[in-house]
Amino acid sequence: MTSAGRFAPSPSGELHVGNLRTAILAWLFARSTARKFLMRVEDLDRARAGAEAGQLRDLAAIGVGWDGGVVRQTDREHLYAGSIAQLAAAGLTYECYCTRREIQEAPSAPHAPQGAYPGTCRNLTDAERAAKRATRPPAVRLRSTVAEVTVQDVLHGGYTGVVDDFVLRRNDGVTAYNLAVVVDDAEQGIDQVVRGDDLLPSTPRQAYLASLLNMPVPEYAHVPLVLNADGARLAKRDGAVTLADLALASVTADQVRDILLASLGLPPGRLEQALATFDPVALPRDPWVWPGVPVALPAAGVPPRTDSRGA
Repeated sequence: MTSAGRFAPSPSGELHVGNLRTAILAWLFARSTARKFLMRVEDLDRARAGAEAGQLRDLAAIGVGWDGGVVRQTDREHLYAGSIAQLAAAGLTYECYCTRREIQEAPSAPHAPQGAYPGTCRNLTDAERAAKRATRPPAVRLRSTVAEVTVQDVLHGGYTGVVDDFVLRRNDGVTAYNLAVVVDDAEQGIDQVVRGDDLLPSTPRQAYLASLLNMPVPEYAHVPLVLNADGARLAKRDGAVTLADLALASVTADQVRDILLASLGLPPGRLEQALATFDPVALPRDPWVWPGVPVALPAAGVPPRTDSRGA
C-alpha cells in the first residue's frame, strides 16, 4: 500500500488560520517525502451543516490539494466495530457505566498517573454489570496492560505518556476518537501523521492501540499551535481568523497563505515553491502568535514571531 500523509478536520465550523497552518505543514511533510496526501473528514461527533464544504473550499483556496476522494468517518463504522470485536475477543475490553462526574470524583487507583481512569468498572461481577446496565447504557473501555508508552516524534523526540483504560466506544454508541483515528490511518495506508501538538498527549494511547490491533504505528510530527495576542490558543472568537472574515478585511486567501508560510520561514507563493526550501529540522518549535488585521507580510525567511506561552 502506498504511504501517505493526511489532514483530518472535524466539520464543526470554519477553519481558522491555526487549522490552515497545520494543513499546510501536513501537506509539506507529505509532498516533501513523496507521499500521497489524503483528506479525511472526522464527522463522528460534531458536524455543522455546510461546514465540510466550506472547509474543503478554504483548503483549496490556499493551495492545499489532496489525492483521491474525501473519506468520511460516518461511512466507516463497520471498520470500527470490527476492531472493537477483535479486542473484545482477546479479552481486552470491558463495559463502563461511570459518568464523567463520577470519574472526576472517584479516588485515583494506587500509583495511577494523574488524569488516568481509576478502573472503577474494570472488575465488576456479572451481577454488578447487570444491575448497572439497567440504569444506563455502557461505554466500552480498553483493558490496558501498560501504564505508559513512549512514542517518537519528528519535532519532540521521545515522548512518554499515560495509557489508561481509555474509551473505545461511548455510551451513546459513537466510536471514540482514539480508536477511529488508529483504524482509519491503518486502513488508508497513512504512515505519517502531522497535527497540532495539543494532540501529543493522546498519541501514546493510539500507538499502544495500534500495536494491539497489529496495525503499524505512523511517523508522528506534532507541530506548534497558533496563539492569540494574549498567548492563549487561537479560537474563532479572536476576531478575523477565518478566510471569510479576513476577506471582509481585504486580506485575500493568497495573502493568508503567504503570511502562514512566512511564519514558518518559507518563501511566499504557491505551496509547490515552498517544497524546495522546506526542512522539518528548521521548523519553529514555539507557538506562533497571530498578528491580527491589518497584517503586514513579512519578508521571506524572516524568523516568525513566537511566544513560549501556552506551549
